[in-house]
Amino acid sequence: MSTTRRLFLQQLGAAGIVSLGVSPPAFLSRAAWADDAAKASDGRILVLVQMAGGNDGLNTVVPHSDPEYYKNRPALGIPKANVLKIDDALGLHPQMTGFKELYDEGRLAIVQGVGYANPDRSHFRSMDIWHSARPDAEYTQDGWLGRGLDLTVEQHAGKMRAMALGTNRLPLALLGSKVNVPSISNLAGYHLELGAGPEANRQLQRRLMGEIAERPSSSSKLGAAASNLDFLRKTALTAFTSADKLKEVTASYKPAATYPTNGLGEKLKIVAQIIAGDLGTRVIFVSLDGFDTHAQQAGAHQALLGELSSAVRAFFQDLKGHSLDERVVLATFSEFGRRVKENGSLGTDHGAASQVFVAGPTVKGGIHGKHPSLTDLTEGDLKFHTDFRSVYATLLSKVLDWPAETVLGGQFPTIDFV
Repeated sequence: MSTTRRLFLQQLGAAGIVSLGVSPPAFLSRAAWADDAAKASDGRILVLVQMAGGNDGLNTVVPHSDPEYYKNRPALGIPKANVLKIDDALGLHPQMTGFKELYDEGRLAIVQGVGYANPDRSHFRSMDIWHSARPDAEYTQDGWLGRGLDLTVEQHAGKMRAMALGTNRLPLALLGSKVNVPSISNLAGYHLELGAGPEANRQLQRRLMGEIAERPSSSSKLGAAASNLDFLRKTALTAFTSADKLKEVTASYKPAATYPTNGLGEKLKIVAQIIAGDLGTRVIFVSLDGFDTHAQQAGAHQALLGELSSAVRAFFQDLKGHSLDERVVLATFSEFGRRVKENGSLGTDHGAASQVFVAGPTVKGGIHGKHPSLTDLTEGDLKFHTDFRSVYATLLSKVLDWPAETVLGGQFPTIDFV
């Protein structure tokens, strides 16, 4: 072996094969890709949008015909004339015109009264519960989607099966015991980093890495060492193909819709590019922050709901223009709702039950479940009637085709929104 090749292999081992400009660097976990797999590119994709901070569900889906709503919210209540009515009892916040269009097209489901027993009003604890789907576990080291990824490793060899976009840290929901998922700040940073030095050296390193990645599998006689090497080769090849594919797609991608100039719009435009890249990705996680509206809620909440609604609407228009929309289901969640009664600071405090939105061409649009009563409350909070794990069970079994009962640790009835 030449000195150059030997030096490259030493550097390769020290560097963990390759840096992709992603976090955590350990996403090259052995279980991330299996040896034998079925092609997953024709499977449906789940885009999960976190509404972080605790969204005020009552001013999102407004019970405009209920006098108790206006009695409890003399300042914050949305005037009935302004509500985007979806029936005689309910309507959407006036800034949610994009969602209203999706609803009218039968592409938006509103799942009412979602929560869990003995709700926790701490942001951190409730978010852990929603991410882990384990309300009874005080500490958890994996999330509901991470467990699903662990259980379906063999379906996705050589694929970028899941990712978090625009987050500083990997969300607990995607954390598994066997699989680490990349958390990508932006696509510009998702590339092969082969170290410093002359361009000629980097080109040589890249060529040698490609040769290693594409070598035939090692002899089974070598046992675990061969298996480890085969894994490293396959991971390197996946790194090459995914980074190169995304670079190619992003350079040529032309959105088929005009996205709003807001944070979520930019994120979902990137999500559309990732989907167009056809990396076998099944789950993409993004977050919209700012829903902790304790004071002066009206303006901030209006802006957030407008951002959510306009971005999601443009996202599906873009996907449709590229004939990709049928593959995608988008779902929202927030760690809790807000209290029924407004507070003295023209805001709302931490509450309990709220709604979940599910959007896409394959979604059965409409209202799913009754709106919670505004008079039958628990300590000033709406009572839930739909366990959030039923929403998850539906997404797992009907969208991702993953074993919901095993992932969630029990049976939860699915909901007829897909």
